Amino acid sequence: MQKVSATRTFAKFAPFVIPAVDRAVHRLTRGRVLLSAQMLPGVILTATGARSGQPRSTPLACMPQDDGTWLLVGSNFGRPGHPAWTANLLAHPDARVSWKGQDIAVRARLLDGAERAAAWAAVLEFWPPYAKYQERVEREIRLFRLERR
Repeated sequence: MQKVSATRTFAKFAPFVIPAVDRAVHRLTRGRVLLSAQMLPGVILTATGARSGQPRSTPLACMPQDDGTWLLVGSNFGRPGHPAWTANLLAHPDARVSWKGQDIAVRARLLDGAERAAAWAAVLEFWPPYAKYQERVEREIRLFRLERR
């Protein structure tokens, strides 16, 4: 699956198919199941839209940390632009995640410097295809840490 997810073809169709299926299954199971989490841990992030001010829910792969925080990678499947959810977190860092059926209030923090470098190394060990995504884009992929509020 890692080889497939690193391809350009996957980057073309996955952003449209995977989130839609995840939202539907998540809704039908009342937050207990996230299909993509069968491959990688995942959350449903609900953040305030940067421009609209409306709640926006996005299923995302995450990297849970031992300290109870989560790392989110704004890879956008290796496509050129930053994903919209990253702009939402930059504008409105207070958000919520659905994690294993629990609704949790969080605050997002964009990582930079040495903290970002350490997190990026851990993320690449966790899911190596992120390296291919970074190779395909000129932008630096955004990394966020979500901490419980």
